[in-house]
Amino acid sequence: MKLHQLSIFLENKPGSLSVPCRVLAKAGINMLTLSLADTESFGILRLVARDWQKAKQVLEEAECVVKVTEVVALEVPDRPGGLADLLEMIEKGQINVEYMYAFTMKTEGKGVLVFRFDNPDKAVEYFRSQGINVVGSVDLFDKI
Repeated sequence: MKLHQLSIFLENKPGSLSVPCRVLAKAGINMLTLSLADTESFGILRLVARDWQKAKQVLEEAECVVKVTEVVALEVPDRPGGLADLLEMIEKGQINVEYMYAFTMKTEGKGVLVFRFDNPDKAVEYFRSQGINVVGSVDLFDKI
């Protein structure tokens, strides 16, 4: 079964990412998974939501540029080599992978997202000062 993924094109400047997130939140639409890629001048927020048609509509009404793409979700064994085995199968089938990203892990009713920051130490210090739980690798792996 294919899923519909929304790709939202964003200017690479502070605040651009929060616009589609606020639009979806206001519409009551939860992002099930997402990925963010960037270049010097623009970024692409890729996301999957249950009601992708409503998500597309409210984003376009907010003047976001949205493209719909069909993607496929595959189960991967959660063990060392699980992804490697799947990729080998894909290679044998001569199927080209353009990009991939993972669904967020759910733990105690909360999702865990992983971000790449230009200054991770500063980010950790800031989030802790704001009372945001910064999950360490030991905590993360204990909950899998």
